[in-house]
This record gives sequence, structure tokens and C-alpha cells, in this order.
Amino acid sequence: MHVVVNAAMSVDGKLASRRREQLAISGPEDFDRVDRVRAAADGVMVGVGTVLADDPHLTLDVTDRRVQRQRHGRPGNPARVVADSTARTPLDARILDDEATTYVLVVESAPEERRTALADAGAEMVVAGDDRVDLAAAFDQLADEGIERLMIEGGGELIFSAFDAGLVDELSVFVGSKIIGGHDAPTLADGEGFVEEYPALTLDDTERLDDGVVLRYTVDG
Repeated sequence: MHVVVNAAMSVDGKLASRRREQLAISGPEDFDRVDRVRAAADGVMVGVGTVLADDPHLTLDVTDRRVQRQRHGRPGNPARVVADSTARTPLDARILDDEATTYVLVVESAPEERRTALADAGAEMVVAGDDRVDLAAAFDQLADEGIERLMIEGGGELIFSAFDAGLVDELSVFVGSKIIGGHDAPTLADGEGFVEEYPALTLDDTERLDDGVVLRYTVDG
């Protein structure tokens, strides 16, 4: 599986304010770029924190891109994937509609009644790991379902976990002209942090969009 991380952050590396509410960091040009990246993916992934905070739909905005996918024998929208260890995804979340297949990644100890309820609401359940979702094992199961290119959109905990597991191949970051600040505000890669070995990146390209810049990296190794 080829994994692409895409995110928008402020100049000081924040994904949102300390309130963890949805915040416009980029603009229409970058929104269109993100839609193109989504259209090229087989699946689009977020963590359950993003679902709880933003209730995203994770479908394509441009109709022509859905049509092009269908012409090539693909679903109109890429599959949606949620890392949700304890099955907290709300049953009325927009990602559970019938616009695309939705996979919810949970652990063995996730409450059975929640797993059943999510399955009844239309989610495909993927069980991997004991206390935290084992992303490598989960991604193997997703690959068996035909997801060969996965786009991770956040949040910071999920992005850190994907880098920590050595699963990321590319990173694209829109850096907007904002300062957000706050030691409790989410960053591009939250979690425990790296202290000895750090993921090495190669800068491949830069592009000015809106009032910011997109940085594109290949993950070395």
C-alpha cells in the first residue's frame, strides 16, 4: 500500500486552535488540490477525533472527478477509513452514509454492542490490535479489500502513529499564513513524539497556493 499524508497547518505547525474546532487555514485553491489528491486515492483516512470534532463527509467535491473514477471502473468516491479504537464514531456521522464504503478500525477489546451498532449503520469493521489499532495489520486488511493508495488527512495523533509505524510514503503540507499558538493546540504530528530516530524526509516540490505554500516530501527509507 502507498500511503500519502496530507494536512494544512499554520506557520507554527498547528492544525487547529486549542479548542480543536475546525479552522480554515487554506483557501479555495488548496481545497481543489486536496480534492484532486482524494480523487487519486482508493481510501481517505482520519482519526475518530476528527470525526467527533468536524463530522467530515470525506467525499469528492467535483462531480467530474467522480465521473472520471467511474469511467475507469472505480467507485465514484474513495472509501472512507476511520481509526477508532473503542468504536466511538457516532451512528449519525456523515461518513456512514451510502456515498462510499466506510471502514472503521477498532481493537479486539472495543465494546461488542458498539461494533454491532456501527456495522448495522453501514460500516465495514476492521479489527486489528489489542489496546490501540495496529495500523500495519489494519492496512494489510484494507489492501486485501483493494485499497492500494491511502490518503491520511489527520489528525495529529493518527499522523504521528502512521509515521511511528513506518507506513508513510509521501507527505504534503499546506502552510497557511496564520499563527495559532497554544501548547494544547494539535500539531501535525502529536502523540509521544520521537526522541532518538526521526523520520527523514526529502523535499521534492514547493507550490504557492492561496496565501500560503504547499510543501511536498518523500519519506526516505
